[in-house]
Amino acid sequence: EIGDQGATGLAEALKINSTLTKLDLRSNAIGDQGATGLAEALKVNSTLTELDLHNNPIGDQGATGLAEALTINSTLTGLSLSLNATGGQGATGLAEALKINSTLRWLDLHSNEIGDQGATGLAEALKINSTLRWLDLISNEIGDQGATGLAEALKINSSLKWLYLHSNEIGDQGATGLAEALKINSTLTNLDLSSNEIGDQGATGLAEALTINSSLQCLYLSTNAIGDQGATGLAEALKINSSLAYLYLHTNAIGDQGATGLAEALTINSTLTRLNLHSNEIGDQGATGLAEALKINSTLEWFDLHSNEIGDQGATGLAEALKINSSLTYLHLHANAIGDQGATGLAEALKINSSLTCLYLHTNSIGDQGATGFAEALASNSTLKDLALCENNIGETVFDKLRRLKRGGRNIVF
Repeated sequence: EIGDQGATGLAEALKINSTLTKLDLRSNAIGDQGATGLAEALKVNSTLTELDLHNNPIGDQGATGLAEALTINSTLTGLSLSLNATGGQGATGLAEALKINSTLRWLDLHSNEIGDQGATGLAEALKINSTLRWLDLISNEIGDQGATGLAEALKINSSLKWLYLHSNEIGDQGATGLAEALKINSTLTNLDLSSNEIGDQGATGLAEALTINSSLQCLYLSTNAIGDQGATGLAEALKINSSLAYLYLHTNAIGDQGATGLAEALTINSTLTRLNLHSNEIGDQGATGLAEALKINSTLEWFDLHSNEIGDQGATGLAEALKINSSLTYLHLHANAIGDQGATGLAEALKINSSLTCLYLHTNSIGDQGATGFAEALASNSTLKDLALCENNIGETVFDKLRRLKRGGRNIVF
């Protein structure tokens, strides 16, 4: 921990140095004094391109000093102030700098306390700034007001590609505002709204936006309050949208109805490659519907259904799909209610399937019969590289059979 004294010394060196391009000062107990010293150096230095000040106690004073430096500096392209103590005042200062600065490409303010005030200030800056590509505002106490401000900015801004708003306090109002912006914005590719307070209304608004938007590639809505209605709305959008590749909906309240809607969408959609539905309320009915969709879909590669309520019937349906599907490489089914019947079906599918590389079935109710099926299947299957069967009811004799199959880079966890 170099502290303020060490940071000040480095700052003096930066005023003279003409070769250093990246400086990592993470977790060094640097406060406002040290940050201010570094800011003074940035006004003079013309070679540094990235400065990482993650996990320090830099507050508004230090952030404001760095902001002033950004109005003069013309070489820095990346600045991380994540996990500091910067509030609305510091963020507002940085926002003012962004109205002038034309070189910064990424700004990381993850885990600060900028709130709606800071988010609104940054939003105003985004209406003017044309160079920032990546903005991380995760865990910053931003609510609907801040989200609405950012939404208005997105209607005008044409440079930002990644916006991370994970773990804030954004509800349906803020999500709806962002959705309206997506109908106009044509440059944003990644939007992370996980761990907020978005329900069916917000999800439905975002779904409507997806029917129009053609640039968004990744949408993260995990750990919200989205149920079947919201999932069904998103499913309808997927029938039309042709740009989204990743959709994360884990840890919501989606049941069989929502899963069935998403299944119908997968029979039409040809761009989605990752779908995360873990930790929802999907049972055999939903899993069977999704399985039928996988018989038709040829683009989905990564599918996570762990921690749902899927039993043997759903697993058997997925097994039948794997006999036909040739695009899926990753299937996560751990922490469901799959027993020997479902496991045997999946094992039989592996004798035919030649695309799946990862299958996770730990924490189910699989016994020796199901595990023996996998041992037999792996003797002929040459594509599966990762199989997880731990925390089931498998005996040592069968484990010995599986151990003998751990070769050629294959990883079997039991």
